[in-house]
Amino acid sequence: MVHVLEEYAKQHQVPIMQKEGMEFLLQYIEENQVQTILEIGTAIGYSAIRMATVHPNIHVTTIERDPIMYEQAIENIKKFHLEKQITVIYQDAMEVEIDGYYDLIFIDAAKAQYIKFFEKFKKNLTLHGTIISDNLDFHGLVFQPEEELSKNVKGLVRKLKKYISFLKENTEFTTLFYHVGDGISISKRN
Repeated sequence: MVHVLEEYAKQHQVPIMQKEGMEFLLQYIEENQVQTILEIGTAIGYSAIRMATVHPNIHVTTIERDPIMYEQAIENIKKFHLEKQITVIYQDAMEVEIDGYYDLIFIDAAKAQYIKFFEKFKKNLTLHGTIISDNLDFHGLVFQPEEELSKNVKGLVRKLKKYISFLKENTEFTTLFYHVGDGISISKRN
């Protein structure tokens, strides 16, 4: 059934996590017995659904600001009968106030906002929790010379590089980088 979502995403150019990255994330969730997840960026609900199906005790709270994506996510979550495990918040992540604590915060939304998302939601992390960010390789573009990139892409790549530096220089968290899928970082509090 998941392949239906993957096919839909491919046909409609909805950015979802690459297969290797997703497998890596799911394995991490399983190995670390993650129970509560806050996801920034729902899209069609693909990763929330995949994360929730790792174990019936997992609860995912996910935030989406696009009305069409939000509706599709709700529909897809119902198709998978995961309404009890997944809560979708229809709001801009920068405007929403979250009270709970999460074992895992998964950042996979507007790349230009990654530092802001990290800073805003780190207070919602459990003591031994983790912040995982996706798309840090950005289809390999972060490794290309800037002059080969279009103006729009150049701006995004600069922001991602700034985020990577932010993670590397962060004294509160230690971050490991994995060139799996589209590039993933795992940040843990020191």
